[in-house]
Amino acid sequence: MGEIKDKRLELLIEEVNFFLNNDQLFEHCLAVARTAEALTEELTDSNERRSQAFIAGLLHDIGGIYPNDQRVEKAEIFNIELLTEEREFPLIIHQKLSKYLASQHFKITDEQVLSAIECHTTLRKNFTELDLIVFLADKISWDGGDNAPFRQGLLTALSVNLQSAALYYINFIIADGLKVAHPWLLEAKKDLENQLS
Repeated sequence: MGEIKDKRLELLIEEVNFFLNNDQLFEHCLAVARTAEALTEELTDSNERRSQAFIAGLLHDIGGIYPNDQRVEKAEIFNIELLTEEREFPLIIHQKLSKYLASQHFKITDEQVLSAIECHTTLRKNFTELDLIVFLADKISWDGGDNAPFRQGLLTALSVNLQSAALYYINFIIADGLKVAHPWLLEAKKDLENQLS
């Protein structure tokens, strides 16, 4: 059974690589998938949970195939509801486009996986453990390399728990002069503060 699942994941990896046709983006997606799987391994011995984390990580940035200047238009074509902040800063839209493509192109039906993909940049209120894991995996395996200015602080906070790491990152980017404060991010911040108080 494990071998069949591994084969399925191998095929999905190949399909994502072909779909993206962009080595840098593919390497980032694969790194996030592995990090998400590793974070999940520390919390559970469930193969299914590890597989969900890996798949969500692998597909989290596939919406990045569309350049920023096409994202509003693509979202409208796909009937994806956009917030004012997303129209203002289209970079953020890639998380919703990724969810759409995961569902429509890659035929992912697992709602937990789709949810984690959809909020991997901003998180959101009432987040699940998988949402949190993929959010953090994306920051740990930052596509700017290992020199992320928040990396060391995030990893230190991660030694406490996932919530502390997520709150550390959100506070860091807000203090660093966030271009647009996405409502989901601000709601997630409140939830994290409540959980940690």
